[in-house]
This record gives sequence, C-alpha cells and structure tokens, in this order.
Amino acid sequence: MSLASRSRLLRPAVPALLAAVSLATTTLFCSAAGSQPQRSKDPLLATVTPIKHVVIIVGENRTFDQVFGAYQPRAGESVSNLLSKGIINADGTPGPNFTLAAQYTAMATDPTKFESSPGSKQPYSVLPAPNTGGAPSAASDTNPAPFATLAAAQAAEGTALEPKDLVHLTTGATGLPNDVPDARFGSNLYNLPNGPYQISRVGPNYDQYINSPVHRFYQAWQQADCNASYATSDNPGGCKMDLFAWVETTVGAGTNGKKQVAGFNDQSTHEGATALGFYNTNSGDMTYFADLARKYTISDNYHQPVMGGTGANSIMIGTADALYYTDSSGNPATPPLNEIENPRPQAGTNNWYTQDGYSGGSYSNCSDPTQPGVEAIRQYLGTLPYHPNANCASKTYYLLNNYNPGYRGNGSVNTDPYTIPPSPVRTIADTLLQRNISWKYYGEGWNTFVANGTGVYCNICNPFLYETAIMTKPAVVAAHLQDTTNLYADIANGTLPAVSFVKPGGYLDGHPSSSKYGLYEGFVHKIVDSIQANPALWASTAIFITNDEGGGYYDSGYIQPVDFFGDGPRIPLIVVSPYSRGGHVTHDYADHASLIKFIERNWSLGSITSRSRDNLPNPVQLPSNPYVPTNAPAIGDLFGAFRFQPVKHSGPVNENEGAVGMSPFRLRWIFSRAV
Repeated sequence: MSLASRSRLLRPAVPALLAAVSLATTTLFCSAAGSQPQRSKDPLLATVTPIKHVVIIVGENRTFDQVFGAYQPRAGESVSNLLSKGIINADGTPGPNFTLAAQYTAMATDPTKFESSPGSKQPYSVLPAPNTGGAPSAASDTNPAPFATLAAAQAAEGTALEPKDLVHLTTGATGLPNDVPDARFGSNLYNLPNGPYQISRVGPNYDQYINSPVHRFYQAWQQADCNASYATSDNPGGCKMDLFAWVETTVGAGTNGKKQVAGFNDQSTHEGATALGFYNTNSGDMTYFADLARKYTISDNYHQPVMGGTGANSIMIGTADALYYTDSSGNPATPPLNEIENPRPQAGTNNWYTQDGYSGGSYSNCSDPTQPGVEAIRQYLGTLPYHPNANCASKTYYLLNNYNPGYRGNGSVNTDPYTIPPSPVRTIADTLLQRNISWKYYGEGWNTFVANGTGVYCNICNPFLYETAIMTKPAVVAAHLQDTTNLYADIANGTLPAVSFVKPGGYLDGHPSSSKYGLYEGFVHKIVDSIQANPALWASTAIFITNDEGGGYYDSGYIQPVDFFGDGPRIPLIVVSPYSRGGHVTHDYADHASLIKFIERNWSLGSITSRSRDNLPNPVQLPSNPYVPTNAPAIGDLFGAFRFQPVKHSGPVNENEGAVGMSPFRLRWIFSRAV
C-alpha cells in the first residue's frame, strides 16, 4: 500500500531448518562454498544444499513475544520468551517474574536534547488505557475490510485465501469510534497491571482488529532504553525495553512538526499502552503458525534490522543496507529541512519531538554526532565494548522511516511529497541478475498498482521499487516484479524461480488496525499448501515466514547493536522445509540480512557491496549464553535452522577434505527426517 496508508493516523485507502547443524558440518558447508566446486550449468541446480527454491514471505508488524510469548516448544527444545522467563504464566496471567517487564514513565535530564535513555524514571502503577486508534469501527462493502458480506470478501481476496479463511474478512470490527479508549477491555481498561497483557484474555479476541503502536526510528531506540550502565552478561547491550508505553503516550507516531495540543494527556496520541499486548498460542490464538512451529523450525533470536518501521526494514531485505537522499545525479545531497529528523523535545514538553512524522522528518546525517538524535545513539554505540561501526557515510542523510519509493509501478519517477529520490544503492537482485539466477518479487495488488497507483499493494515494502538499476529497465520489471496471481500460477506450473519474495496486500498482511494476524496466517497457509501439493517442488524448497518489523510491540529479547540503524527487537521467523522438520527452536543470532546471507551461501555468491551487512561474520555463541554473539557484531546465515546431512564415503582423508572426512567436491545430500 502507499505511504499514506502506512500511517497509523490514516486508514488504508484500498478498494474492491532440525536440530542445529554440528560445528563439523558447518565447517563442511563453508569448505564447500569457499572451494568453488564444479557446478551445473543450470544456476537453479548449482547450490551447496538441496534447497533450489527460497520463498520469503513477509507480513507486518509483530514482535516475537507478541506472537510466541507463551509458546511451549517440544521436549528437548528451549525458547526465550515471556513464559520461559516467568514474566507470564501459560494462561497469560502475570507470572512470578512479571516485574522484569515493568514499564516506566520518564523525564528528560536535559530537556533540550533527545535522550535515548532518560535518567529520571518512575514505574507505572497501572498501564495507560489501550486506545482504538484507527482500527475499523464497522464492516462495510464500500470501505476497507472488514467487509459486510462474504461476496465482497470473495471478490476482494478469493484468489489469495482458501475458502475457509474468507469469513475472517467479514469479522472483527471494533464497534467503537476511532481514537478513543478501547471499551472492549471492559473493567480491565483502566486497571491493566504494569507489564505485558494477553489481548485475547482481557480484551479483544484474536479475530478482532486492534490498534497499531508507534514504530518509528527514534521512538524505537527510546523505547528500548539502551544504556551500557544497564549491561549484564545476558544483555550486554543494556537495552531495558521499559519505555514502550511512555513513548507511545508522549510522542506516538510523530509530530509532523506541529505544536502539542492543549490539554495533552496519555490518550492524545491515540495509543495508550497498545504496545504491551500479546497473543497466546496456548489459548487458541494463531493456531496455524503454532502448528507450523511445532512441525518445523522457528527462531527466537531473529531481529528486525532497523529500529523503526516498514520502509527501512523492507529495504534491508533487498539491500542489507540503508538508502539515502540523493540529487538528480544519484549523489548524496541534503533533503528539505522539514524532512530532516529532529527528535529533540519542543520547549515546555516532555518528549514531544520537534520534527518527526509521516509528513515530517525521516532523514538523519548520522555521520555527524552533533545532529539531533544522532548524538545520543552514537554516544551509546561508543560505550559498547566491541565499538560497532555506525556505518554512516560522510554528509549522507539516511532514510530512517517511511517515505514513498522513487519510482511508481509503471517505471515513472515518483514526484509526490515525502518520496525518497531514485536510489543508486545496489540490491540482491543485481547479484542474482548478474549470475543468471531466477528471482521474482510477488506483491499482491501489483497489477492494479501499475495501472492506477491504487489498491492493496504496499509500495514501501518492495526494496526493488526504490532502485534506478531495476526500475529503468522495463523488461526487467516485467519479468521480475509481478502480482501474487503469478505466484500461484508459477507454483502450479512448476516454474517457481530460485528466489521468491512474497508480500501480501493491505487486507492480509497482518498489520494491526488495517489487518489481522489470522488473515496473514491464511495467506501463508494457501502458499504452503500449494507448494506441498507439488512433491517435486516441496522436496527442494525452503519457506521463510517473517514480518517486516515488530510494529512497536514489546519484546523481552536481547538486542545486538550492529550499527547506527539497529538491530531492533526480535520478530517471528518460521522456517518450513522438508529439512527443517521437528519443532526445533534455533537460537543463532539473525536479522533480515540473514535471508540474503542464506541466498548468497546457498548459491555461492559474494556480498552485495563492501559495506552491506552481509559482510558481517556468522555469530559465535557459547552454550552458556546461546543468544549473544562473542564476535559482535555478527549476523547468521540461517543454515542452523536446517538439518542437511552429507553422505559419508570410505577412503583416506586428505587436505582437500572437510572436517568430517568428505571432499567438498564430492558432496551429496540425503533427506534427513527428524524425530
């Protein structure tokens, strides 16, 4: 969908791998990739694993704890979540360690500066009341979902959902006005204990639309409250994750440069404590994803790569890097003043930013530590023992939030306000094109978006729609940017490319307020069923199911600062493949750049550029602390989510053979089923 429809202040304008691979096997993989064995002439077959098809499905706006906070893995597996930490009980009620997730109000020590970790804090007694925000009030066949009739739902999404799931497009309206305290919470509304609450226990059920929390860059850094003085062995970054509700209620989704309204209170941003809500897989919430988790593999250490929202995180899926403002020749330039972020609080306010918002600031020159906002984050990074490189080029203004891509679907340059100019930054698509490896980006609603610029298509979600090298070549666009109708046809016809990026439209992407997570489950369900119905395709496919970012929801996991941009909180990742069966929970540290690293390793490709995150090493993590890389900053390649077992052979071991006595030139693979 368009930039405007991503704003929580505007409703969408849209019509009708099992156990971890042993160290020896990992060494073997590296040897196989590095020694450049003879490959098939067919690029699709020239892989170092049995995986010939990678399918990456990206939904919207949920943290790991928001989805899997109460998940209980099979015997022999462990998971880090709200339940395992004792923050909650299995039924969603507050657990013995509930105070570990307590939220605080804050007051800036220096009110003239942005403070990513304010020093003056007090705990809430109860949480601010959740708000309805922009969640739909009623069903209608003429407005965005939910629809009033099944016929309208069928007309809108009959090709994207299986029949049993269509009904969920007609249910879940709030029955309440927008932007008011959410009365569906009943007597809990003003009495929510200070910490995470199960939405479907104390308020709206899983099939109802809910509000969307703030998920912007400087707000997310502030919510995480990262400070080296808070560091522990389990949390060496010192991110307390204790200012979610305070940021929601003091600045919310941004000021757009406007003054604070008179009578400002904890409901003025129309959020309250929306960010502390979670769902419970033990109570019937998200039954399909819970089923996939128990049958296949999930990660409890997979992160959004950028603090903030959809645009910058979606870009990372294609670039493993950030984009920046350019002039007409593609050189770094200075954007208009009202498009530069300034999260310093306005005079007389507690955290009401000077310039930020969907129609305001979204760029920062993070090479200059004196710039607003930059100062606090750069100072914090400098206190970390491994001193991560901020990765900010000189005099370059990087896009931190959501602006429209530089191109429209028809290839013309987008001249709308709040649009990042056409980008010269290289993407994984350029690497795949150079190596003649097939790929497509399937975005639901693409055909309508190309024709008239409207519909359910998410333009800011497509990392290739920003790039000059792609969008100025009509033949490349036609061959590689397609609608999801083409996806279903390619699956049925056995013509699925080596690499597929898949994005549902605004009704089905699971974005709070404009969609429901159950609808995203339904969208994924059809794709998984379709691939599994083709045995030959299923036997060689890995499906990665994730979200663009956490949507501003609370998460209790460790965050590894990699550079100025992030990482951010954990988000869900489910890996569905014949080689990921068994209900494994992988703890390898990863983010969206890991998807690129998997593709690069599987097809023996180089990194995208010299500065992109796919250059970072795979993490080394100790059994005593399985979540924190000892070689930070480090990001994994997701091979640990699979079980690939080489066929052993007899004969002597020589210097060209791998760690388990197999020549990388003679690798063969067998299917390994896990118990």
